[in-house]
Amino acid sequence: MRSSLPARLGTWVVALLVGAVYGLAGTIAHAYELGWFPLGLVLAVIGCAALLVAVRLLTGDRWAALATGLGMMLSTLVFSGKGPGGSVIVPESPLGSIWTIALPILVAIVVAWPENVRPAERAAGASGFRGTGDPSRPPATTDATRLTP
Repeated sequence: MRSSLPARLGTWVVALLVGAVYGLAGTIAHAYELGWFPLGLVLAVIGCAALLVAVRLLTGDRWAALATGLGMMLSTLVFSGKGPGGSVIVPESPLGSIWTIALPILVAIVVAWPENVRPAERAAGASGFRGTGDPSRPPATTDATRLTP
């Protein structure tokens, strides 16, 4: 069952705002290095990837994951330029370039990732038919690659 349009729009707005917060945190933290190790960049990428995957899995909606990613990218874009005082949060450095490129790649991967439901299961779920009716027998499948004994 699909949610109503107002509920979905609300989900997208909340996802956009949460993504903007994570994007801002990643944009600020990406430049932190612990000795030679880019700890801020690693944590920012892991945190943003985890949020994107969580939104995609929990909502089951590509559009919510896309809204989250757009919020992340928008906050990175806004805070990447020079501020009124001339300060720059994302300097032109290797870490800044990696952060600027890694975020859209993460969003594209999570949004484009295929769903886990196979077409045969989707058709069976849509028609309401779940199998043979006998709980001791597995549901019938139309998967041609399945090997039978």
